[in-house]
Amino acid sequence: MLTPAFRSAVCSDQALFDALAGIGRARAAVDGAVPELLYDRKGSVLVRVADVVVKAHAEGDCAAGLTTRMRLAASTPGLLTPLGPPVQAAGRTVTVWPYGTPVAAEDDPPWEEGARLLAQLHRHPASDPTPACRGWAERVGRAVGRLPGDDGDPAAAEIRRAYAGLPAWIRVPSEPAPGAAGASGGLVHGDWHLGQLVHARADGWQLIDIADLGTGDPAWDLARPAALFASGLLPPEEWERFLAAYRAAGGPAVPADGDPWTTLEVPARAMVVQIAATRVGRARAKGRALDEQEEPLVDICRRINLGY
Repeated sequence: MLTPAFRSAVCSDQALFDALAGIGRARAAVDGAVPELLYDRKGSVLVRVADVVVKAHAEGDCAAGLTTRMRLAASTPGLLTPLGPPVQAAGRTVTVWPYGTPVAAEDDPPWEEGARLLAQLHRHPASDPTPACRGWAERVGRAVGRLPGDDGDPAAAEIRRAYAGLPAWIRVPSEPAPGAAGASGGLVHGDWHLGQLVHARADGWQLIDIADLGTGDPAWDLARPAALFASGLLPPEEWERFLAAYRAAGGPAVPADGDPWTTLEVPARAMVVQIAATRVGRARAKGRALDEQEEPLVDICRRINLGY
């Protein structure tokens, strides 16, 4: 739940894999390096060759926006720096990065390091022009929209009811979002979780994945760990480590002391709905029962619907 599996056995597009491997070999300049598929999901493909990672971005990703975000990454502390501008290969926009070691499931999670990097990003002033962070709200709606349509599925029904109870600006694209109490004028990551941390050589821990980097409400970057904590899937001591380190680093998404849920409640509730919809949708597609991580997510949707 906390650190996604990145490696797949076989790429779904062999021609694309070969193109990425060729770019990686040329950049790595290591004879005989064997390309390794790291990720092939949601339209993105990552291939590692020696100390280089080549990423094909999802079709439809705006190349101009990606170029701007890469310039931001190159000038923003704590973000992994790309190895040059985007290129085109096999009909896709492709970027090249140094390889960094991801968080391993067996390791003690680097909550403090992740929190400090996130606070540093949130405090970093956005340059002009900086794109807006791509919409969290749209992701929630897409996840719910992919649920099976059978009204007899009690888990899906609970998730839909929890979604219907979210503020209108999350559910209706035409509704303007309110001014964010935690907005800082800095940058936000847009899809933060422990899988977005890599340990890159002498630079230590760095943030990766700039596809959604931009301006926005920083509270949404804390929504995933907050949602997992609220669902009982993240132990309280780990949540406290993360929250305390974020506050100590001056993170603007929550008050410096007191109740953090004044700014986190709505993003965390929306993230619970999104994660629950995603996980339940996958379980139903595979024809299996919900597991010990999916049941708590549905249960918290049920508690949201009951008003506590």
